[in-house]
Parts: sequence; C-alpha cells; structure tokens
Amino acid sequence: MNSQSTKRSILSLSSDKIDIRYVAKLARIALTDDEVQRFGQQLGDLLEHVNVISKLDTDSIPATAQVVESRNVEREDEVRPCLDRKTVLSMAPQAQGSFFRVPRIIAEDG
Repeated sequence: MNSQSTKRSILSLSSDKIDIRYVAKLARIALTDDEVQRFGQQLGDLLEHVNVISKLDTDSIPATAQVVESRNVEREDEVRPCLDRKTVLSMAPQAQGSFFRVPRIIAEDG
C-alpha cells in the first residue's frame, strides 16, 4: 500500500463509522455508557489528529522503522546463587523428575 492510498483510507475513517461497543466486545472489555461516550470522543480527537498529520508531505522522507536509536545493553555473564531445584520443583503445579511438566500446546508428529 503506497502512502497516497494509506492517506485516503485514513481520511475516510471517522469515529461515527466505528462502533465503540463492538470494538470493546471484540476486546472483551465491558464499558459503561459514560466510557463509550468518552472513548468515542477520544477516538474522534485521535482520528482528527491523524487526518491533520496525513496532509503533511512525507514523500521525501524515508521510511523509518525506529525513531529513537536503540542498542543492546550487555553485561558480563556471572554465576550467581539461584534457588534450589528441589525447592522450586516442590512449588510447581506439576513436576516430572527434575523438570517442570507443562501442558502440550503443539501436537507432536508421529
């Protein structure tokens, strides 16, 4: 999707076209009537701001994945005291030998 078609799709959005109750239901969030009103107003304000920003000429600005420089913070690996295995396994919901037993989430082939 190029920047012009993105701008057109944003400009066509309005808070009147978005059902706040339906979005809340999808997110499994219960909202009061006051919250629906407040969030609808906030969404309208947000979309209005997006519409203002979308009118800026950004064709000469390269795409940016990260606006704030980030770097990995590294530290030396040091052996530190840790919890006793037997103590930790005794607090686990399920243990099998010297391991934690967890429910399978991926079916095994075979």
